[in-house]
Amino acid sequence: MTISLPEQLKEFVDEQVGSGGNSSASEYVRDLIGGDEKRKAQERLEALLLEGIQSGEATEMTRQDWDEVRKEAVSQFEARKSWKSA
Repeated sequence: MTISLPEQLKEFVDEQVGSGGNSSASEYVRDLIGGDEKRKAQERLEALLLEGIQSGEATEMTRQDWDEVRKEAVSQFEARKSWKSA
């Protein structure tokens, strides 16, 4: 992938790389994308928590509920693992 930047932004990226935080412009961009990914995941978690709080009276979790939660967590973990190794 090639990304074109105006000269001012290119100089900024070069300064960030030169400051020792990253070893290359690609690594710097990967870090920015990773940070954005984490921020969006946090926003989604917060939205889901609010949705849960506002959904009404709490009910007791059944064994089937826990099995579904576990299945979804494993599915998301596997999807993330395969994405990162690609």
